[in-house]
Amino acid sequence: MDKTQAAIEVFNRYAEVYQERYMDQGMYADALTFFVRHLPGPNPQVLDVACGPGNITRYICDLHPDIQATGIDLADKMLELARLNNPQARFEPLDARDIDQLGLTFHGIILGFILPYLSREETALLIQKCAENLCPDGVLYLSTMEDSYEKSEYILPSSGVGPAVFTYYHEAAALQEILSGQGLQVVFEDRKQYQNGKGEPVTDLILVAKK
Repeated sequence: MDKTQAAIEVFNRYAEVYQERYMDQGMYADALTFFVRHLPGPNPQVLDVACGPGNITRYICDLHPDIQATGIDLADKMLELARLNNPQARFEPLDARDIDQLGLTFHGIILGFILPYLSREETALLIQKCAENLCPDGVLYLSTMEDSYEKSEYILPSSGVGPAVFTYYHEAAALQEILSGQGLQVVFEDRKQYQNGKGEPVTDLILVAKK
């Protein structure tokens, strides 16, 4: 089973568990509010990549009800939950790496914790496609787990049951270099530190970049 299929299996199996654990986006309120406030236009089109249960979509639409949201994901169970949580938005099955196939441009694009499942090369290509599909003055929201890329490893689901998923760690300097190379300027940077279920320290990196 390749890494993408393993991730899909895990997210389908634990979609409701994921929803219970991560629906509340309060920890990332500062970054998401900044993102929403910098969306250009009165009725901004926003793409939520690897949208999961629509947790981020719901948060930003509560902040800005005029957002026209589209979400994509490969896990059918996640899409079902996203539609229930956001009946006003549109959701469809699509690989994050294929956003160019939508044939649309957006005022904002969200990459909420998709990068832990993408290599550095895949991340660079995705950011390139995001830049190409952002309107002038559009904004990109990016969140990921921060650590040395060399520490990337297979991690079991938090339940301890199911296939291990290869998890990539990313470094701020490398991401900023990729963003800059695509004409995206970082205008917001934040980190959230906490402990995982094993008591190990975890750092979440959040960046917002403007075209």
